[in-house]
Amino acid sequence: MRLTSGLRAGRKLLALLLLAGSLTGCLYGFAGGGLPPSIKTVAILPFENQTAEPTLTQEVSVRVREAVQSRLGLRQASESQADAVVRGTIVRYDPDLPVQYTGGENRSVSVTRRLVQVTVSVEIVDQKQGKPIWQRSGLVLDGEYTPGQEADGRSKALDKLVTNIVEGAQSQW
Repeated sequence: MRLTSGLRAGRKLLALLLLAGSLTGCLYGFAGGGLPPSIKTVAILPFENQTAEPTLTQEVSVRVREAVQSRLGLRQASESQADAVVRGTIVRYDPDLPVQYTGGENRSVSVTRRLVQVTVSVEIVDQKQGKPIWQRSGLVLDGEYTPGQEADGRSKALDKLVTNIVEGAQSQW
């Protein structure tokens, strides 16, 4: 009789422990990654533009600033006051690379999809430490578009740029 009541008490205790564990949630998790805790403000410097497309400097700066503020949670600051600086160079811009064709009966070829390709070098520098937090050189970004819709392709390429910057900053261990 005593053995049965001991088993019941043990089962009740186990059930209570399992219930308590499920209510508190899992205590296991990963730590690390992301920017150093001291990085709270950032200055986005205008990217140097080595291409013939003058509007890229402004477009890249706006997109990078928006992503760093909204996705990394950093506040904008002047270069002299910022904890970190994002700077880069637009090395190459190819707006009209054909990627998909259709052929006609009279040997005519029609391009149905084109590609914008942007090559950049970019870095995030910790100003207090004086060293790069993240950097990429020769980063090639592309975006497909329907002929006549180059802006769509460029927007897709710039989306990839900001994703690379944000993911690069978040991957620091």
